[in-house]
Amino acid sequence: MTMEKTLIRQNIRKWVDSDQWLVGREIFVSEEIYKLEMERIFARAWLFVGHESQIPKPGDYFVGRMGEESVIMTRDRQDKIHVFLNSCMHRGMKVCRYDEGNTPVFTCPYHGWSFGLDGKLVGVPYFKEAYHSELKKDEWGLVEARMFNYKGTIWACWDKTAPDFMEYLGSMAFYMDDVLDGRDGTPGGSEVVGGVQKWITPANWKFGAENRAGDGYHNVSHRSVDLVGIGPSAGQGRRDNEIVKQRRLTATLPNGHAMMFGQQMEDVPWIPTFQSNPVVAEWARHTYEERKKNLGDRARVMGSGGNVFPNMSFWCRQPRRVAVWHPAGNALRSEYWSWALVDKTAPQEYKDLMRHYAMRYSGPAGMTEQDDMENWNYATAASKGTIAKRHPYNYQIGRGHQFTDPTMPGLLVQGVAEQNQMGMYNFWAELMMYDTWDELMDARKKQSKP
Repeated sequence: MTMEKTLIRQNIRKWVDSDQWLVGREIFVSEEIYKLEMERIFARAWLFVGHESQIPKPGDYFVGRMGEESVIMTRDRQDKIHVFLNSCMHRGMKVCRYDEGNTPVFTCPYHGWSFGLDGKLVGVPYFKEAYHSELKKDEWGLVEARMFNYKGTIWACWDKTAPDFMEYLGSMAFYMDDVLDGRDGTPGGSEVVGGVQKWITPANWKFGAENRAGDGYHNVSHRSVDLVGIGPSAGQGRRDNEIVKQRRLTATLPNGHAMMFGQQMEDVPWIPTFQSNPVVAEWARHTYEERKKNLGDRARVMGSGGNVFPNMSFWCRQPRRVAVWHPAGNALRSEYWSWALVDKTAPQEYKDLMRHYAMRYSGPAGMTEQDDMENWNYATAASKGTIAKRHPYNYQIGRGHQFTDPTMPGLLVQGVAEQNQMGMYNFWAELMMYDTWDELMDARKKQSKP
């Protein structure tokens, strides 16, 4: 272990104070910490890559990201989905340089090595003349990640010793289902609509992740947006469903996952009804009634925002979407990707409305997220100063007010709280401290013993 890694490991619990709920600014700006994150976080955790609806046919592909590295999500001729490192095994050039498309084979433009949809090396120029037919092609296929398809979302992990995906996700599935299932409760009933919004901002990736993990405290940032009609029906405010009475809660879950949600306190459809569009209005009313039949009391759990550690965030209400906060070369730069989701069975009028609304709300041109990005940019800059770094950030909202409820997973706090952010940073600290998953699990066992 290098001196830098040793010093980071020794200081982790100084920077993430789980007793006082304080977080040191150093973790948002240190290049040494950022480099270690690439090894300890992004090379070991399960990461969101894309959605199966983006590659519906054999030969379809989508070029995604895992940390800083480009990957290819593709469907082979046997309808099996793979995630490959987008790097030729000869000299590293990308074998796929387009964002998405369909192809029978991936060919490196540098020296011409070609790879099948299953990742196998199938073509080598001058194989007989230059390699004397001696190159073992079966040893030089594309690097493949572990892959798991959860209700249409595609996840991948480089670490063969990491827990299986469902163990890693754990009880977070209860809450994430709210964004992935159909509005009527149909399992995995969503699909991607439109393309993927992408933009770069001078902010540390953790600020976006922690915001979606549990920041219900920043509505003052969006006050100007709340005064204008950017909602689906162009009514005042950001969303059409703000009027539904609800009990607001946050849930902190194992492995750094976190959720904000509400318990619906009245029998009112929280799916926007778009009264100006009779087709959509009728679909929304019918869907709400089916939701109650299919989910029972679970239908009252009204998902808001959440984050699957480390960097896959989602928003259950309108516009329903997934956002990934990719690290982008250094601690002070991130690349954000955003997918909009709709019900597969929804009428086209509804899908069009949601696509248009997602553009008004989300991304670099969306009115709401412009506010967020300004906050994260300044927060990152404010973490750099010599004097500033002497003073940790305060995450103490809700401290000491946690409770449990057998009907809802996780450690809960009613109202606004920052326990979710602390849960995220506590797990971040665990991964950063230990060299392997086995070490981490052993440490947890020792801590749990009386």
